[in-house]
Amino acid sequence: MCEANAYLYKEDDGEELILENVDRVIPQENGILLEDIFGKRQLVKARIKEMALVDHKIILEKI
Repeated sequence: MCEANAYLYKEDDGEELILENVDRVIPQENGILLEDIFGKRQLVKARIKEMALVDHKIILEKI
């Protein structure tokens, strides 16, 4: 499986899990649209901070 988990980076709290099993990352005008393997979608007002694909992690930061 090649899915990743998406986390929102918070300077004071570290990383907060926002969506598991992310299959698609789609840039939007107002953020990032995440879609998991089950079709669940979540729009996050954030930008990509880091993608660690070997670790299956997508780290986003608020914009």
